[in-house]
Amino acid sequence: MIPIQIGGRPLAGGRLPAVCAPLVARTRAALAAEAAVVAAKKPDLLEWRVDFLESIADAQEVLRAAANVRAASADIPILFTRRCQREGGQPIALTEPQVLALYEAVAASGCVDLMDFEMGNEPGHVAQVRALTRRHGLPLVLSFHDFHATPADAELRARFEQAQRLQADVAKLAVMPQSMEDVHRLLGATLQASRALAIPVISMAMGGLGAVTRLCGGGFGSALTFAVGAAASAPGQIPIEEVRAALAVLQRATSG
Repeated sequence: MIPIQIGGRPLAGGRLPAVCAPLVARTRAALAAEAAVVAAKKPDLLEWRVDFLESIADAQEVLRAAANVRAASADIPILFTRRCQREGGQPIALTEPQVLALYEAVAASGCVDLMDFEMGNEPGHVAQVRALTRRHGLPLVLSFHDFHATPADAELRARFEQAQRLQADVAKLAVMPQSMEDVHRLLGATLQASRALAIPVISMAMGGLGAVTRLCGGGFGSALTFAVGAAASAPGQIPIEEVRAALAVLQRATSG
């Protein structure tokens, strides 16, 4: 079970799972305020979901917003994510080449610490993001999201393996369970991947049924869980205070 590495150091001192809180404000001013509020709750990582930003088509405004988030982050690392609409993101007024140019500009700004991109995007685009993150020394999370179902076991395994094959630094899967059996399968696939792969893995089952995975996923090898600092970015996220309390109970119970 491998923790996420940022700048040569394990996130959260190597504790699994580390806790990430999303930033989803729609204006630059609101984003700076949200970042300050969420950073005060001391998550291990902030995820800036730039697809929520109304001015995403203005690259200079995005860079100013990035600088604002960095200034408000209290030195908490920042994960930069444009979630594509196909995998649950907001609709945006950018073509994919424009998204790639934005990733390059934000990576070059020095304002973020790692980046997320969907492994299901066009292979050439995935390779381009892989290359630019390497140029700028940023870890790359390659992710897969299914907001409707939980794929079969073979596909879950294949998605984790695909991320490693595409040279991700971190593999992430998020799925929607239709039963507790789906939750069980996702946790099993996570445990298997965490033992078999040479990179950290992240997983969660979304919605109410999957909420348990946000608390116990670390025991199955998930390196990161997502918790609400100010507003949720996906169904089933739990307030950070409650996640911290639950994780503390689990960690005390399992450490002995």
